Amino acid sequence: MIAFLIERLRHVNSANTIVMATTTNPLDDKLEEFCKIEKLSCFRGSEEDVLDRFYQCAKEYQADVIVRVTADCPLIDPAVVDEAVYHFLAEYPRYDFVSNVEKRTYPRGMDVEVFSFNSLQKAAKEANLPEEREHVTPYFYRHPELFHLGSIAGEIDNSRFRWTVDTEDDFRLISLILQNIYPSNPFFTLNDLLELFQKNPEWVNINAHVKQKEI
Repeated sequence: MIAFLIERLRHVNSANTIVMATTTNPLDDKLEEFCKIEKLSCFRGSEEDVLDRFYQCAKEYQADVIVRVTADCPLIDPAVVDEAVYHFLAEYPRYDFVSNVEKRTYPRGMDVEVFSFNSLQKAAKEANLPEEREHVTPYFYRHPELFHLGSIAGEIDNSRFRWTVDTEDDFRLISLILQNIYPSNPFFTLNDLLELFQKNPEWVNINAHVKQKEI
């Protein structure tokens, strides 16, 4: 899954560097080895305080703008990432934070969040609740009085699709999708995936029962 994700992120035009921000847990030594093989930057930080991990990573790589994509979204469309980044940059400094998550129209699994280093630093210093430390960005959403929040949305609401991996049934669906599209079209887009589901509407039922974890 990580290999598929990284391959797709390498087609994002708006980002300068891809960094895997993983943990210091010895179990993640394999991820660091993967990064070495792939010549990919790797940062290791706190396992539970993921907000601090992001902040320390951004400091080390001197990032002005951070683009957050989670490792459980191996189908993400690079064009969706670019859309969020370009919207953030075009409106800068109007927005501190831009995402396609707050007003969800994209399938779950196309999630992207873009924010400035200054905003990340503020959140890292002020967020106190455990869920705000663990999930990185809730502090932004919960404090619109502190941050100017922007959103991107698709023309059609496709939020009923779940293309992220938290459960075995999620993994079954992602595996089925990749088996049917990747060999003939490794650079598939969001529209290609939607067309695939038009041809195979029953696939939605594979993980339709899975409830997204609440913060």
